[in-house]
Amino acid sequence: MEARAVAKYIRISPRKARQVIDLIRGKDVEEALAILRYTPKKASYFIEKVLRSAIANAENNHDMSKDNLYVAKAYVDQGPILKRYSPRAQGRVDLWRVRTSHITIVVAERKEG
Repeated sequence: MEARAVAKYIRISPRKARQVIDLIRGKDVEEALAILRYTPKKASYFIEKVLRSAIANAENNHDMSKDNLYVAKAYVDQGPILKRYSPRAQGRVDLWRVRTSHITIVVAERKEG
């Protein structure tokens, strides 16, 4: 049995979010929350919100105990790229690509014994 949570269209680059999500994959949820709280990256805030949502889904929808949960799967997919333009010298234009991410976290119960 597993529970999941997804956050879509988060305005952070997938590459930057993957740096943080690699830290918590396979860890117990309490340890993962502690890691995210003390990681000085913007992505850790969004990933912590998704992890807390996955834990709440596991407790409320699937009657799992928070003590036995661990991060079974955690991955970041690329969302749509927002294109913004900025004026430059001599009538030219620069293209800014504002990258977005879809963050998915799946928690499951550890097997006893």
